[in-house]
Amino acid sequence: MVSSGGLSCGAHMAPHEVHLAQPTARPPDYHHALSAARHRVTSANQWTESQLMGRRWPIGCVALEITQRCNLDCTACYLSEHSEAVKDIPLEELFRRIDLIFDHYGPNTNVQVTGGDPTLRKRDELVAIVRRLSQKSMRPALLTNGIRAKRELLVELAKAGLVDVAFHVDITQGRKGYGSEVALNEVRKEYIERARGLPLSVMFNTTVVDRNFEEISEIVEFFVRNCDVVRLASFQLQADTGRTVLGRRSDAITIQSVQEQIEKGARSPISFDTLRVGHARCNRYGMIFVANNRAYDALDDRRSLEALLKRMPLLSFDRRSRSKVIATFVKGILTSPYLSFKAAGWLLRKAWQAKSDLWAARGRVYKLSFVIHNFMDACRLERDRVDACAFMAMTGRGPISMCLHNAKRDAFILAPVRLSGPEGDCFWTPLSGEPMEKSAGTHRPPNPNRRAAKARLKRALAAAGAAVAG
Repeated sequence: MVSSGGLSCGAHMAPHEVHLAQPTARPPDYHHALSAARHRVTSANQWTESQLMGRRWPIGCVALEITQRCNLDCTACYLSEHSEAVKDIPLEELFRRIDLIFDHYGPNTNVQVTGGDPTLRKRDELVAIVRRLSQKSMRPALLTNGIRAKRELLVELAKAGLVDVAFHVDITQGRKGYGSEVALNEVRKEYIERARGLPLSVMFNTTVVDRNFEEISEIVEFFVRNCDVVRLASFQLQADTGRTVLGRRSDAITIQSVQEQIEKGARSPISFDTLRVGHARCNRYGMIFVANNRAYDALDDRRSLEALLKRMPLLSFDRRSRSKVIATFVKGILTSPYLSFKAAGWLLRKAWQAKSDLWAARGRVYKLSFVIHNFMDACRLERDRVDACAFMAMTGRGPISMCLHNAKRDAFILAPVRLSGPEGDCFWTPLSGEPMEKSAGTHRPPNPNRRAAKARLKRALAAAGAAVAG
């Protein structure tokens, strides 16, 4: 059973439960999504005065995988061994899935356009996908390794309605010429300059493994120094899922130990337990203000924050513009004399705490958020965490928990897709990319080519040997 704090391990799903698990059925309409989310987190014993899911939004994020192809070969990859054999889903089907996301969760839903690497889709199709999401009043984000995400593409995507760009950069990707996580700051800096000045919220994703754990604090220092552009840094704990060759992570890598590394790099305590985002064993969120390169905990006043969440109206923030976010927030505060009083008191306390750095920075203050994602091993899925999942993957039949999706990915990516045409319906086959008149059920792929897996294993063993020798 789960403890009242939601921190003890829950019951694991049996293999037959994983096999039988299905995507969420389409609701009557999206207006029920918020109450349904509250019911899910309450049933998982995760409802608190500062829980965001079910109070401010019905879901944290929905992943829309537009390709299974990738131009890197990560040792911690969550794709399956069969993913590279799957053709790109037809644009028509992706548009239908976008509409399905809207039907489930409504406007302002965060949708992560991902893969594989989404930039491997045809450029006009990628732009069309982002535009379709924006036209449906949802918030498209691009998750990419950045290799093909050049400035020109980011400009075009921003014009199409892209809100966020999340660059995945870490040592598991085996980028040539970079022998450490800190060395990869050169790549991160290049990506920051590509996005600088664009109306995009810039984020970075880092997979935490044994090899880079001790360098996390130095990566955080880098993000703090570049918080004039970087808005969020996400640290994702290694999980034994997909085609990873690293296996289960060591006991040294936990939510708490990663939190400590982040605080060490920020040189400030960070209140990761103030806001609840879905399940406490899945996600942690913290935020700092930075003035004169010095960090200050932004969420250390729990009571004021809970009052804010309880009384402040639901607002839609435009993350592409810092000034618009501030203006919207101030407008919401001014709707209530009580909130205005609480906000004024909090602001004065923070300003006094940071007075010398505010003076040195001439009043310039930046916000930087940190997220810790604790993804589950494919063979150790906890039932209550799946039920209260805040990060869903969209399939052809609806959304499903991302950890559950990764555990049975082939069941979704190899299933034929029904397409409508002038001469009636047909079924698109994922392995051939060709239509057929009738569905033959999920295709059984040939035995996967183990060459890529062996190469990843070889690199992982070499890296481990080098770490021991060092």
